[in-house]
Amino acid sequence: MALCYRLLGGRQLCRSLARNLYSQPCRCITLKVTKIESPVNETHDERNARLGRPQSPHLSIYKMQLTSMLSITHRMTGLALSFYMTTLGLGTLVSPYQFTDFITWMQELHLNPVVITAMKAMMAFPLAYHISNGVRHLVWDLGKALTIKGVYYTGYAMLTASTIVTAWLLSL
Repeated sequence: MALCYRLLGGRQLCRSLARNLYSQPCRCITLKVTKIESPVNETHDERNARLGRPQSPHLSIYKMQLTSMLSITHRMTGLALSFYMTTLGLGTLVSPYQFTDFITWMQELHLNPVVITAMKAMMAFPLAYHISNGVRHLVWDLGKALTIKGVYYTGYAMLTASTIVTAWLLSL
């Protein structure tokens, strides 16, 4: 219809063509826009209750599984490693001292061996866990161990490997 109007240049001509084509008169339609008033200070949950929408149980019915816990832990260790590397990297860039000065300073504190071991574990475990879980993901990328039994087997193997590597790093 718009093409007809542009090409032939006239509203009357287009209306007569439309009457002939559709055998009924054209009618104009206008829409009235109305604004729906939402209640003031209504929370999301209150609005859903007012509208009768069911509330999803979300995590209250979710059973924690090994796979989900390993995935969450993988992300948390990645964040911890990023934090450690950023802090240590920026610290060595802006510090006027050498790294050996910090080691000497830590030795002069005469900390309890339990505290030193805990601090080393806080650095070693995220590294060992993240690397061993990365190897697990590389195995999956090869198309291996993608069954439920394989996923659980590699999960337990990864936990064992990360524990061994952490113990080895603590012994250094």
